Amino acid sequence: MPSLKPDLVDKDKTASPRSTYRLIAFLSLAAFLLFKSAPFFLSNQPHPPSPDVYHKEDSTGQCVASTPPPASPPAPLNPWSSLTIPEIVQIQDWLFAPEQALNLTQVEVAAPSDNHIFLVEIYYPPKEAVLNYLSSPSTVNPPPRFARVTLHHGAAQQPFVRNYLVGPLPIGPHTSMSPLTDIYQVDPIPYNARAWYINDWSSPEIYSNIAAPVAEAFKELFGGQAAGLPNDTLVAGGAGPFSYDGSFRRLWLSWRRSISGPFLHPLNFYQYIDISGTDTSQWKLLKTVYNHQIFDTTESFLEALHNGSLKRSPLPVQEDTDFSWSTRKRVGAQRDLDHLPGPRSVSFAGLRFRVDREHQYVSWMGWGLYLGFDRDMGLSLWDIRFRNERIIYELKPQEALAQYAGNDPFQSSTAWLDRYFGMGDCVRDLLPGYDCPYEAVYLPATTFGLTGLLSRERAICIFEHDSERPLTRHFGYDKDEFGAVKGYQLVIRSIVTAGNYDYLRVSASGYLQAGYWDPDQRNYGARIWETTMGSLHDHVINYKVDLDVAGTANSLLKTTTRQEAVTHPWFDDDWGSEVIQQTIRREYITNENDALLKLPGNFQGGYSIVNQEEKNKWGTVRGYAIHPGYSPIHTTVVGSKRALNNANWARYNLAVSRRKETEPSSSSIWNFNLPAAPPVDFHKFFDGENITQQDLVVWVNVGTHHLPQSEDAPNTRTNIATSSFFITPLNYFDYDVSIDSTNAILLQAPSKEGEPFSVNDYGVRPVHCIPQAPLPFEYAPVHTFDHRGEEVAFESVEAMRGASELYHRIKFGL
Repeated sequence: MPSLKPDLVDKDKTASPRSTYRLIAFLSLAAFLLFKSAPFFLSNQPHPPSPDVYHKEDSTGQCVASTPPPASPPAPLNPWSSLTIPEIVQIQDWLFAPEQALNLTQVEVAAPSDNHIFLVEIYYPPKEAVLNYLSSPSTVNPPPRFARVTLHHGAAQQPFVRNYLVGPLPIGPHTSMSPLTDIYQVDPIPYNARAWYINDWSSPEIYSNIAAPVAEAFKELFGGQAAGLPNDTLVAGGAGPFSYDGSFRRLWLSWRRSISGPFLHPLNFYQYIDISGTDTSQWKLLKTVYNHQIFDTTESFLEALHNGSLKRSPLPVQEDTDFSWSTRKRVGAQRDLDHLPGPRSVSFAGLRFRVDREHQYVSWMGWGLYLGFDRDMGLSLWDIRFRNERIIYELKPQEALAQYAGNDPFQSSTAWLDRYFGMGDCVRDLLPGYDCPYEAVYLPATTFGLTGLLSRERAICIFEHDSERPLTRHFGYDKDEFGAVKGYQLVIRSIVTAGNYDYLRVSASGYLQAGYWDPDQRNYGARIWETTMGSLHDHVINYKVDLDVAGTANSLLKTTTRQEAVTHPWFDDDWGSEVIQQTIRREYITNENDALLKLPGNFQGGYSIVNQEEKNKWGTVRGYAIHPGYSPIHTTVVGSKRALNNANWARYNLAVSRRKETEPSSSSIWNFNLPAAPPVDFHKFFDGENITQQDLVVWVNVGTHHLPQSEDAPNTRTNIATSSFFITPLNYFDYDVSIDSTNAILLQAPSKEGEPFSVNDYGVRPVHCIPQAPLPFEYAPVHTFDHRGEEVAFESVEAMRGASELYHRIKFGL
C-alpha cells in the first residue's frame, strides 16, 4: 500500500510522450516516492567530491560514508510538518484545563461513556497562504499553525464525535477552539460511527455476553478456548463497516486459531454482535452462524450441539497438526548458491541526494520537495519542484478500499476503508537491507495513537536506485547519434501494515483475510490449505494529485485516438488510394460533471492537465499527463450498501475537480461506518462548476483485482499484487531534458576499419572503492509516549499486537 508514505513518484522533464523524466506514482499506503530524472546537481549547491579522487592506481580506498549532503529548502519552515511530542502534550494540557470545560478523561482509562481525545495532529494551512509564504519566505510570515482535534463526546446526553480547530500554535493567550465543520458534510458525527477504540474489547460484558456462553462449544468443536487469558488459543476478527447510517454499531466476528498467521485459520464459526451506544451492559450477541447453520440465540446453538443435530465442520485438528505453513519460517532445500548474500546497492562516490532532516526536505538532481506525515494515511509529498518551478503542490494518498466476496457472513460483509484504522499509525520501522538498501537514509515520524504518541525512527527511507536500464538510448553510425543515459531513480518509501496486509508502493503483501473452505465457496476464491480459502477481493487506493502546471490556472485535456479511412492522391496504383490509419482527437473537458473518468478502451488516449495560456517553444500548450501504469483498475462492485456512498471515488480510474479548501480529501475516518450518508461524499465535489483554467485536483486510483491462489500462502507477493500510475511531462519542455545528464555516454563510429568506437563519458566514470560495512541488524519496537510526553514501554507482546492488528485480531480481555 508508503506510510506510505508512496514507491511513489517519479518526475521527469521531457517534451513528448517519449519523455524520459517521469513522475511515477506507485502508491500504497505505503507510500513511496520514485523520481526518475537526469542526474545533475542543483546549480546553487556545491558538487560532492569528483570521482577522480577515488581513482588510485596504486591502492583502493574506503568509500565515503553514506551520509547525505545537507539540503537547502526554499523556505526555513515546513508548512506541513507534523506536530512534535511537546506540542501535542501542550495542546492536551490546554484541552484538559478546567476553563475549557470539556470534562475529559485520559484515553488510557476512558470508557465508551466518557469524553476523551481521539486525535491531535497538524491541520494543513490554506494553499493561498502557503504559496504567499513560499514566494518570499524572507518577507512573508509563514501561515499560522493550527491543530485538528477530534473528541469523542461519550458523556453527552446524545453522544457524538466532533472535530475542532485549535490555534494558533504554540498555545498562548490568543489560542482558541472552534468546531471544524466546513470540510465535512455531516456534523456532528454519530457516536456509533466513531473510530476504533481499543478499550471496547476490555469491557467485561464483551466476554461475558459473547465468548463465555460458548466456551463449551469452543472446546468441543475446535479444541480451544477464548477465556480472556494469556494462553487463549482462539481469537476473533471483526468485519466492517459496523454501521450504515450511525443508528447502530454491529459487526460480524469470525473466530480463528490464535497462532502465527491467524488470518489464515478461520473456524467457520461467526457471531453477529451489537456494540451500539455507550452502555456496555447492553452489548449483546444477535446471531450465530456455524457451518452455514443459523442460530438466533446462544441457547438454540448449544441445544443443537448437545442433541446431535448440529452439522459439524471437518477440521483437521489433531495433537500433532502442523500449522507452520502459515509462518514465514523458511522451508525446503537451500537453492544453489543461495548461501551467498545477494547483490546490494552501493553509492561508491557518495550519496547524490540531499536531506534536511529537521524540515523533512529532500532534493535530488534539480528536484526538491517537502514531506508530510499524518495519522490517517501516512506519508505525503508537498511543493514538488523541478529547477525551482513547482510541478505538484500536493501528492497524497487518500483512502484504501478492500472489498471481499464469499459464501459466509464474514467475507461477504467486509468492505474495509483503511483510513479508519490509521494507515499512518500502522507504519512501523523499516527493515534495513530488506525494506530498503543498507545505505538508505531514514527519517522519523510521530503520530497520535490511542495507545499513546507513537514515534518511529525509521518510518521513511530514502535512497537512489539504479534501474539497470537506460533512460534513453540509440545505436547508430552518424555523428552524435549513438549513446545512452543512465536510468537512476530516487525512492522515498514508507510501509504500512494494516492488520493482515502490508502495503508497499501500492504493492501488497502480508496475509490474506482468508475464509473457511468448502465446495460452496468455489466461486468466491481458491482453496489454499485443508480448510482455508483465499477470498476474492478488490484493492482500490485513491491519491490526490494537485498539479500546478506553469501556475495554478489549468485545464483538463482529453486525447483519444481512433481509426480513419482516407484517400491520398499520391496513391493510385498497386495498393489503391485508400489508407486506413490512426488519427488524434483533442478536446477540453470544461465541466466538473464530465470529469468522472474511466480510461479509454485499449488505452487509446488519456488525460492531461495543461495550462492553455503557457506554450512551449513549438507553440504547444504545456502540460503533464496522467498515465496508467500496472493494473489501472477501479472497483468491480457498485451499489453494495456497505460501500454505497462512502467510496464513490473508487468507481473511476480518475476524476478531476476544482480545488477547494472545503474539499481537502476524498474520504474521512468516519466514511467507513457511514456508507449511507458519509461525512465526505465524493460525488458532491462535482456540482457543475467550470474547470477551464482553474486550480484543479486529479484524483487517481490504483489497485488490484485479487484472485487468490495457493502461492498467496503464507504471504502475498509484492511483484504480483502491485499497481502504479505515471505523471509525465506533456510538451512541458522544449526537448527531452534527460539529455542534460552527464551520467551518459556518447559513441562515435570508427574512422578506420578495425578500430573501436570512440567514447565520451563526460568525465563521469565508475568509481572503485571498499564499501562501508553494513551495520549489524537490529530491530526495536515503536517508541510510545504517554499524555505527559514520557516514554513508556508496552506491557507485553500481546499489547503491541493489539495496537497493531486492531479489529483484524481481537483478543478478548477480562
